[in-house]
Amino acid sequence: MSYIGNIIGGVKTLLTGMKVTGHYFFPSVIGRKYTITRQYPDEPAIVMDRFKGEVVMWHNDNNEHRCTGCQACEIACPNGSIEIIWDRVLNEETGKKVKVIDQHIYHLGMCTMCNLCIQACPTNAIMWSTNFHNSTYDRSQLTKVLNKPGSKLMAGVEE
Repeated sequence: MSYIGNIIGGVKTLLTGMKVTGHYFFPSVIGRKYTITRQYPDEPAIVMDRFKGEVVMWHNDNNEHRCTGCQACEIACPNGSIEIIWDRVLNEETGKKVKVIDQHIYHLGMCTMCNLCIQACPTNAIMWSTNFHNSTYDRSQLTKVLNKPGSKLMAGVEE
């Protein structure tokens, strides 16, 4: 009798599992009004506030940023995802040479999302964005220049 009882118990368990699965396969029959799977390019994606998608550099309305070019983020990066190309330019007010960044390059394809660069930045110039639309067929498109063309250092930010 235990053999037949095991078969009946197995069928009962199978039907219970199929009932749970059926809720997801046939949402209109069961009465659900939403689907679990979204068709990515066609339907809007869910916004994830705590997702670390890529490193970005914030600029204000005057195209000013907070990066002094100190290279702390470049030194802190364990695999060289960040490169800062800078030059010294003569400041007309003080007559001294100051460091000015030319390009702040970020290689998203090499980044391990370890957060060390953001923690190392003394001026909070770089931060995480929630952008996750980074799929591409060409790996060179994952290399981004973070500072906008013609941007300059924000007043009051010092090295």
